[in-house]
Amino acid sequence: MRPYQLDFLQVSLDNDILKFRNEGFVLKSGRLSPYFFNAGLFNTGRLLSQLSTAYAHAILDPANAFDFDVLFGPAYKGIPLAVATVQALATLGTDKEYSFNRKEIKDHGEGGSIVGASLKGKKVVIIDDVITSGKAIREAVEIIRLEGGVLTGILVAVDRQEQTLESTTSAIESLKDELNINVQAIITLQDIIEFTRKTLGKETVQQLEAYRKQYGVKG
Repeated sequence: MRPYQLDFLQVSLDNDILKFRNEGFVLKSGRLSPYFFNAGLFNTGRLLSQLSTAYAHAILDPANAFDFDVLFGPAYKGIPLAVATVQALATLGTDKEYSFNRKEIKDHGEGGSIVGASLKGKKVVIIDDVITSGKAIREAVEIIRLEGGVLTGILVAVDRQEQTLESTTSAIESLKDELNINVQAIITLQDIIEFTRKTLGKETVQQLEAYRKQYGVKG
C-alpha cells in the first residue's frame, strides 16, 4: 500500500470510522459484516482535511490514471468531498475546478441545477464516499451528460469488493463494465485485511477473510 492509504486507514481506525465487531454489523443488504466504514464520521475540520488529502493523493496517484478538468460531487454527500478535495489538490500543487448539483433546479438568479464550474466540454471525475447500488452515481452520470461534460472516472473512499444481491459482481465492477470508465477507491477490502493483519488480532483477520470468501467478488 501507498503511505497515503496507510495513513487513511490509521486515521479511520483511530477515530472509530473503521470499526470491527465480533458479533458483526447488519448492513442495508441484510448481511452481517465484521467491519463497518462510516465516512460520515469525518465530521471535524481536522478529519475532513485528512480525508480530502487522501482523496487528493489517490487522484494524483499514477497507478489510478485519472485525467480530468472538473471534480464533481453528487448532492448531498459528494458536495463537501469535492470542495475539500480540490483545496487539498491545490495544496499539493494541482489546481482543478469543482462542481456539484442541486437536488432542486433553481428557477431564479442564474438558474440551473449546477453550482461551481461549468461541465460543458470538460473531462469530469465523480467523487463520492462509497458505491452501494450505484443508483446515485448513475444519476450523477446523467447530470454530467446533460450538462455536456465527459465522464472519465469515479473515485470513492472504499471498495468493499463485495457481490451485489443481484449478481456475482460488485457495484463498482458493474459500473466499470456499463460505463467503460476508470473507477478507483482509496482503499479496498483487501487493503483493510492487510492493514488489520498488522494492527489487530488474528481473530479479526479470520472473520474478514471468511466474510470475503462468502460475499467477495471472485478473481
